[in-house]
Amino acid sequence: MDFSKISLFTAMKKQMGWLTQRQKVLSENISNANTPRFKSKDLKPIEFRDMIGKNQFNLKMRATSAKHLTGLSGDSGDNKVAKERKPYETSPDGNSVVLEEQVLKVNKTQIDHRLTNDLYKKHLSLFRAAIGK
Repeated sequence: MDFSKISLFTAMKKQMGWLTQRQKVLSENISNANTPRFKSKDLKPIEFRDMIGKNQFNLKMRATSAKHLTGLSGDSGDNKVAKERKPYETSPDGNSVVLEEQVLKVNKTQIDHRLTNDLYKKHLSLFRAAIGK
């Protein structure tokens, strides 16, 4: 069976590639923490919507009866969308690498890599169970 034709496995493979590339970029940032005028870099985040193609899953809730609750959408309650604050710290020599920030990003990337790897293994075992191996 060719798992590369299954969109879930393709998405996980793309995510693993992105995480690997991000780990490389972050390690370059850390290794250049003392290089004058070095600017820290990061990869553009992968959006799940972009991975599966826009409007592929056009799911919207709708009330089929007047007794149904319509629900809330958008920026209501505790789940408001907040703009990420991006502090720009630069040392006197022009270096913009903040080691603490880079280490946090490396740890998050490592956790995401482990999660994606575990999901991949779990889905493979489900396929094996389905075909009886």
